[in-house]
Amino acid sequence: MKRSLWIAAFLIVVGGFVGFQQYHSWSLNKPQGNSAATAEDGSQRGAGGAQGTTGGSQGQGRAGAGGGRSREAVPVLVATAVQKSVPVLIRAVGNVEAYTTVSVKSQVTGVLQQAHFKEGQDVKKGQMLFTIDARPLEAALKQAEANLARDAAQLKNLREQVRRYAELVEKQYVSREQYDQIKTNADAAESVVDADKAAVDNAKVQLSYCYIYSPVNGRVGSVLINEGNLIRLNDGAALVVINQINPINVTFAVPEQHLADIKRHMAGGKLKVDARFQSDEGRPEQGVLAFVDNAVDRSTGTIKLKAEFTNNERRLWPGQFVNVALTLSTQGDAVVVPSEAVQVGPEGQQLFIVKEDRRIEVRLVTVGPTQEGESVIAKGLAAGELVVREGQFLLGPGSRVDIRDAAKDGEGKAGAGRKERGGKSKAKAEERGAS
Repeated sequence: MKRSLWIAAFLIVVGGFVGFQQYHSWSLNKPQGNSAATAEDGSQRGAGGAQGTTGGSQGQGRAGAGGGRSREAVPVLVATAVQKSVPVLIRAVGNVEAYTTVSVKSQVTGVLQQAHFKEGQDVKKGQMLFTIDARPLEAALKQAEANLARDAAQLKNLREQVRRYAELVEKQYVSREQYDQIKTNADAAESVVDADKAAVDNAKVQLSYCYIYSPVNGRVGSVLINEGNLIRLNDGAALVVINQINPINVTFAVPEQHLADIKRHMAGGKLKVDARFQSDEGRPEQGVLAFVDNAVDRSTGTIKLKAEFTNNERRLWPGQFVNVALTLSTQGDAVVVPSEAVQVGPEGQQLFIVKEDRRIEVRLVTVGPTQEGESVIAKGLAAGELVVREGQFLLGPGSRVDIRDAAKDGEGKAGAGRKERGGKSKAKAEERGAS
């Protein structure tokens, strides 16, 4: 009986708790009577307000678009297209070579006694460079001269015999056979004397090799064999190397497709060649084209050229690499603009032209040669027109521009940089004072 009561009580408590939860959930989710209408009315008013705001914004935008174009002008830098003569160039990288290179070697065997110059010195043609021990060759010369004197005396005696035997054979005191033998001996002695003279000349030549002179005007390098060393004939090592640098050559290679133009313009006269240094912004060295190779390099498809420079100031030095510009001709009355003004668009190369009302016209052009920061406009531009050289990325057809002054911009940037540096310096000084 008690157990049934407990079960009934438990069921009543559980049922009451579940009923309370259900009532609470229903009361929270119960719909309000006028909430839908209120929400609908509020949404309509919100939509109306939004439309009003949008309309106002569009009105303001149209007003701004209509009356604020001058305030929306894009600041740009411009340049004027000019008409001038422009050279037609072929550019390449060249290597400076000595006009003449001489490796001085010894033609006799002997001890090097003295070098008559200093390393890196300029020498003249015919100036003495080295002296080799000449005593063995002087002795050989004396020996050859002595042999010549001996054989010459014998020849003199044989000639006298020939003269005497000629008289005797006429008187038939001696036979013709004896006379012919004496005459043959005299002729042989004469040949021996001639050989002795040649030996003397050869000894003199060998002796002259002991004194080595410069064969060209040039500049000597380092001495490769010092005094006191034994020099051997046909030794592979040179005593010194002389480079002739006045004049001097510059060799360079250009693509083979330029060969026909080069040959055509060479027929009209010498072609000018300029050589510039990457680290030197001064005037270039000027020379003339002196050599065109007789074959195209198959491995690279280039033709080798050589230019000759007087090099009076000796700015060119053997082994240097220089930027070479070969001038083929001069294009007169070419329209030129800065290279940065030329832009590439969907339809090709184009320029942003500034019209009189300071609005932009995008114009397609044909660009010719470009050199030293300037481009030749072959078609599509007239001299005197203004082109945008900086600020093109914010422009389009019909855009309005505000032309800036490049000089003032540079001064403003420099002043801002000085002001910023001054502020940083002042802040650092205050920090040091505070510490």
